[in-house]
Amino acid sequence: MARCNLCGKKGRDVSGILGFCVSCVRTRFEEIWPEIEKVHHESRRRFSLPLYPPKDPSGSSCNICMHQCSIPEGQKGYCGLRQRVSGVIRGGRPHEGSVSWYHDPLPTNCVADWVCPGGTGCGYPKYSKRDGPEVGYLNLAVFYHACSFNCLYCQNHHFKELTGKGRLHSSRELAQAVTEKTTCICFFGGDPTPQILHAIKASKLALKRKERDILRICWETNGAVREPFLGHMAELSMASGGCIKVDLKAWDQRVHMALCGVSNLQTIETIKSLAKLFPKRPDPPFLIVSTLLVPGYVDEKEVAGIAAFLRDLHPAIPYTLLAFYPCFWLHDLPTTSREHAQRCVEVAKGLGLQRVRLGNVHLLGPPY
Repeated sequence: MARCNLCGKKGRDVSGILGFCVSCVRTRFEEIWPEIEKVHHESRRRFSLPLYPPKDPSGSSCNICMHQCSIPEGQKGYCGLRQRVSGVIRGGRPHEGSVSWYHDPLPTNCVADWVCPGGTGCGYPKYSKRDGPEVGYLNLAVFYHACSFNCLYCQNHHFKELTGKGRLHSSRELAQAVTEKTTCICFFGGDPTPQILHAIKASKLALKRKERDILRICWETNGAVREPFLGHMAELSMASGGCIKVDLKAWDQRVHMALCGVSNLQTIETIKSLAKLFPKRPDPPFLIVSTLLVPGYVDEKEVAGIAAFLRDLHPAIPYTLLAFYPCFWLHDLPTTSREHAQRCVEVAKGLGLQRVRLGNVHLLGPPY
């Protein structure tokens, strides 16, 4: 068991790597942030990623995400992919995606599978091939090798080893991976945000390839993307029967900063914008929100804040709570306990959300 470096609290729900308990993060953040920031910097140096979003007055502006990096010549943006070469920002353009993909049989293990056409058949026959789970069809899972966050518990952290490295693929190559059995594309990673130009172009080419057939465009994202790119994502998903799955990692910005290294304000604004469109197509739902239940940090208080926020936007927005397992930098925490998970589910439902689900139940650990 670790001990909080400030208040001395000891327990399995305190990360010795992070160094502080959630109570101290919430109440004494300014005092402890310099030490927490060092942990984030260490995790980024390991992969030669920039420690801060560059803000060079004479740099080239990248306005894709919340960081709005101004990148000096020869340097990279915070994502580690977008870089300035000979005065031009490269990386993530339509013809140069740092990306890999594979076909996943439907229904698949997706945070939206309990409410989406691929997992349930909702929207049949317009958006689904079957009046039930799309057994026999495929999801094209598109994994982007970059991210605009620095989550210390990243479940897909191996992408960092590939950021800005290896063979690049054009959006046309990606679109050609769509087969007659492919009924949805899910862009995830990492995150689609740093390479949203590539993803949008690939989506349009793929939809043209299947213009007389079902092909849903879906996104799994941290919500850091800015306009007009968010609007393009929304248009593609709304028209095709797909969805946008936004991961709101914590409600308290101090907790979010401690775990992810960045603010959650853009993510909250993204959810607000997408929620305005939710009534246009509530079934299949256009927007799904998820949260990973990090033991000791993403507790009932965090879930309550998120649930109340979503309820006020639209109580029918589906909310998926996910079990945590020790990973990447926060490998000293336990898996989410069943009691922790159930308490969070009850809190979210009790605040008026109509559709709440617990995912990854196979990862749940015993009470502690």
